[in-house]
Amino acid sequence: MARRKWLLTVCLFCLVGVFLVGCNSGEEEDVAGGEQTQESGDQEAGNGGHEKEEVTIKFHTHGNETSYNWKETLAAFEEAYPDINVDLVILSEKGDTQEALQKLDLEAASGAQLDVLMFSDPASYAERVGLGMVAPIDDFIEADGFDVGEEYKVDTILDGSYYALPGKFNPWYVLLNKDHLDEAGLEVPQDWTWDDFIAYAKALTTEDRHGTFFHGPQNGGWMEYMKLALAGKPENTEFVKEDGTSNFDDPLFRKTLEIRVKMEKEDQSATPYTDILSQKLHYRTQFFNEDASMILIGSWMNTELGGTDQFPLDFHVAVAPYPKNDAADEGGFAPVTTDYMAVAKSSAHKEAAYTFIRWYTTEGQLVQGRNVPSWNGVTEDEFAAIIEGILAETEEPEKVDIDSLIRVLTNAKSSKIIPPVSYQAEIYNVVNEEYEKLIYDQQNIEETIAALQERVQEIIDSNQ
Repeated sequence: MARRKWLLTVCLFCLVGVFLVGCNSGEEEDVAGGEQTQESGDQEAGNGGHEKEEVTIKFHTHGNETSYNWKETLAAFEEAYPDINVDLVILSEKGDTQEALQKLDLEAASGAQLDVLMFSDPASYAERVGLGMVAPIDDFIEADGFDVGEEYKVDTILDGSYYALPGKFNPWYVLLNKDHLDEAGLEVPQDWTWDDFIAYAKALTTEDRHGTFFHGPQNGGWMEYMKLALAGKPENTEFVKEDGTSNFDDPLFRKTLEIRVKMEKEDQSATPYTDILSQKLHYRTQFFNEDASMILIGSWMNTELGGTDQFPLDFHVAVAPYPKNDAADEGGFAPVTTDYMAVAKSSAHKEAAYTFIRWYTTEGQLVQGRNVPSWNGVTEDEFAAIIEGILAETEEPEKVDIDSLIRVLTNAKSSKIIPPVSYQAEIYNVVNEEYEKLIYDQQNIEETIAALQERVQEIIDSNQ
């Protein structure tokens, strides 16, 4: 109930904010539905067009300068489009996505200028679309003449419309302390299963460290750690299936719970969940301080693999692919994160905002050079150059097994994207709550699955 009250409050604030902006900026029609603004009527085919008069758009993001190289990236855009100035608003200097979302909601409620919005996960993206904060961009995409599913590795469609284009392509992988592997006589895996992962973690566990560290779930976030086995298949990897029904009866969800219980309770090869919360442990410190030998994490870590000022590297690092469920399964499937680049519904410069997100998610990714792009227009040579450039910015790139990194990233693939439901965050909170009951020994796996099926079905029914 508290969650719903919060959502209603934010929604009301956003509506007030949109109303105030509408009053200040004059009459404006939505781009969707066939009624275009004057500026969208000036579109130029091939790039969505851009405004003839000089404008300044506000770009709100969770990404900081270190991780996103904004100065160089925005300078390149403004050189290509001299009539569009980008005013960068970094919502969290430490890159905290939750802090950024809270500040973005406050900005929307206050009626601040919003033009380009960046979301870091499908739940926050879908939720803000549901709150009316984001504008559809179908007309711009149609004018540009491309298919999002073919142009990008991540398809961002939501309820039949496009509200964002994807930036980076960050598949999850397993970071390995290669020195620990050598001590245990273990090879860097190129093709392995969850059974292998469990065996590795047990072999790597000593009195001074755990074999692995699962950084979630936490406060309804980091749900990838509740989909360990689910994420290794080509479709229906979410808690809600494509047909809108819950997915907790999938045997691979049960397997995920079994993996978590076995590794923490039986093998004691995973850092205890109670320690994670009570000591506020973080995956970076656990890995770079050598308190955990393997970390399952997203490839946004590419920028830190060779060590940084904050997290020096005192060992050698290798990379392994996301584990498969069975040796005969097709490999490469993994959770994938991206930045959802969207146009604010309250923006008075939608065309300019779209021009920016289209450029940023294509050519801009090459200029930025911080991540593997979702854009399929990148060549093999450009891909290798991006990886080498990313590592070159770290303190000791020679300690990273670059061949294993390129091999994993080259072979990674995204499962079929299921458009997130607008109430996905509410489901995440329920999954988090029921998992904690399981890991705190308040219920068993059967009871956990039964409770999830009942509670999530109630959420689905209430949103029909």
